[in-house]
Amino acid sequence: MEQREHGIVVDGGRTLHFRESGDLDGPLVFVHHGSPGAGLQQPKVVRDAAGRGLRLIAHDRPGYGGSTRLPGRRVDHVAADVAAIADYLGVQRFAVWGASGGGPHALACAALLPDRVVACAAIASPAPYAAEGLDWTAGMGELNVSEFAILAQGPEAHMAFLRGEANGLLSAGPGELRAALSTVLSEVDREALTDELAVHLTENLRLGLEQGVEGWHDESVATYEPWGFDPAAIDVPTQVWHGEQDRFVPAAHGRWLAERIPAADAHISAEHGHVSLISMSVPRVHAWMAELLA
Repeated sequence: MEQREHGIVVDGGRTLHFRESGDLDGPLVFVHHGSPGAGLQQPKVVRDAAGRGLRLIAHDRPGYGGSTRLPGRRVDHVAADVAAIADYLGVQRFAVWGASGGGPHALACAALLPDRVVACAAIASPAPYAAEGLDWTAGMGELNVSEFAILAQGPEAHMAFLRGEANGLLSAGPGELRAALSTVLSEVDREALTDELAVHLTENLRLGLEQGVEGWHDESVATYEPWGFDPAAIDVPTQVWHGEQDRFVPAAHGRWLAERIPAADAHISAEHGHVSLISMSVPRVHAWMAELLA
């Protein structure tokens, strides 16, 4: 289905690129992509939104896709970009959801734009790195754990690592992609990572890394630094989704967020991992948001 592309200029002369899809006359739902990546949506996600009368807006975060890099950005910076897009579109009220690395960015909007965000969903989202009482890497696959050790060696070492990762992932077919992600794929996620989804993820990654890996580096740093807001300050209706078989972002992260966010409605699934949970939960999130935006 069609995804219209737009570019606007925001503070400091930066370009912010976003895609619009679903029901273009419907209420707005901002979708925050995973890390690394871009705002290209799966056709089935677009069809689901269109069927529920929702208009999806997905922007490339700074340094990804068509959006200008912003070195030193924190997670909380996303709220200003989302507000700028909503203002450009002339929309005051909207919902937000984010999956995986997009989860913290959806939560930032809920915390910092409480007069505009009607509902928020964080799907398979990490918790803050310094989260009190959370062993952040416990249960996490080796691929994700190893990145943090390399990041500690400095920006150049980290970006060299990311370039190697990008080259391998971008040249991988579906089977090779599953092999490359083997340490973070539980069995249920291996089954959920179909050839069709693998092709979409590779295309999304290609778009996201068109400028290089610098935006990916910036986001990794932002993930481990303070986010710039307290999840406990979120008071808009919020759903937290997580799978017990998640090896990308272990379920303890979802439980930590659900326990700290006063308005959280937790959906912790024993049957799902990371990839499978996202595929299952998005239609249910859309249905919930459609009711609140009606």
